[in-house]
Amino acid sequence: MKPTSKPRKRSEAPRLNRDDWLDAAFKAVVEGGFDNVRVLVIADALGVTRGSFYWHFADHAELVSALLARWKEREIAIDRQLQSQSTADPQADLLQLLEAALAHGGADLENIRFELALRGLGRRDPGVAKMLVEVDEMRMALFVSKFMRLTGDATAATELAALFYLAIVGSHQALSRPSSPPQVKEFLKGIIASHLIHKQTPKRKKT
Repeated sequence: MKPTSKPRKRSEAPRLNRDDWLDAAFKAVVEGGFDNVRVLVIADALGVTRGSFYWHFADHAELVSALLARWKEREIAIDRQLQSQSTADPQADLLQLLEAALAHGGADLENIRFELALRGLGRRDPGVAKMLVEVDEMRMALFVSKFMRLTGDATAATELAALFYLAIVGSHQALSRPSSPPQVKEFLKGIIASHLIHKQTPKRKKT
């Protein structure tokens, strides 16, 4: 009788696709930052051999580059969606924007943690820093346009948009903590809405 041998991993290239590896890399970042994006670790998490990786990427650098490109494409799509969500009430539009920015839990919480890790990477990678500047400028343009509709004043809109973005970034730090209770989001949302949205004098409509 032949001794039983452990089942060997076979080539999983036809079963896994490029997005499977990107999804796994994204989760690795969420769990441990970009230093946690290692081909062997991700392969083990997927239950495949390292050979499967090379069906889709030339090397580790290409995997990270593709992951960053996918994140940026997602942010551009979100920006376009938020730009199109315009109603007759500029305060309601800003409150909806705030709710989307502070979405917390599940995939939203993972997105917050991923971006925080990405900003950490940007402090030591000039290419990532440049990409983040582009995304920040895109977001600021959206915020300024929303506050411009509310105030009708370019200077006030720019200043409020900057404070709005800073408040969101700070809130992300608090919401990313594993022990952060659900009511923290509502508390932060209430403060930001009260001081930056509700207290602004709406632009007078022309008669």
